[in-house]
Amino acid sequence: MSVERVLDKLEAYVREGTWLPAGYRILSEERLVELLEKVRSCLPEEVSRARVIAKDQDRVIRVAQEKADAIITEASSKHEELLDDHEIVKRARATAEAVLRDAEERAKRVREGADTYAGQVLTELEGRLGAALGSIRKGREALERSRSSSVAPAAQPLADAAARSKRAAFDHRAADEAPALKSVEV
Repeated sequence: MSVERVLDKLEAYVREGTWLPAGYRILSEERLVELLEKVRSCLPEEVSRARVIAKDQDRVIRVAQEKADAIITEASSKHEELLDDHEIVKRARATAEAVLRDAEERAKRVREGADTYAGQVLTELEGRLGAALGSIRKGREALERSRSSSVAPAAQPLADAAARSKRAAFDHRAADEAPALKSVEV
């Protein structure tokens, strides 16, 4: 039976009661209690839960407020953490960019220094090779002259040419090292 139907029966019973003077009605206590028990038994379980919640509403509201405060506090701390992480990332990127620029500048200076040094070494090597080639040419010329004059012994002009070639190479080397020594003394 539904609650509404039991309530309808209760209402009908009260209206059918016997009237007394002064506006009172006579009703059977047993019949009223019986109808009220039927109403209670027909009430859904949610009503009894609602009664418990209504009794504990202050406690429920306090617990809900505490949970809400905890959520807000956690969200605020998480927000601050994210802001701190964002600042750390910004600083890390700035530092990385500075380190990268510095490394690129250093690499550029090292390349320029290496190119300059390689140019100096190649120039010096070219000078030495030029002196050596000059000595070789002179030696060949001397050899050719000695062959054309078959009368003179071949060993003597060759030895003279070799001595002149060594002397020219020594003079050329000394001339190359002299400016370097002057720049060191200054």
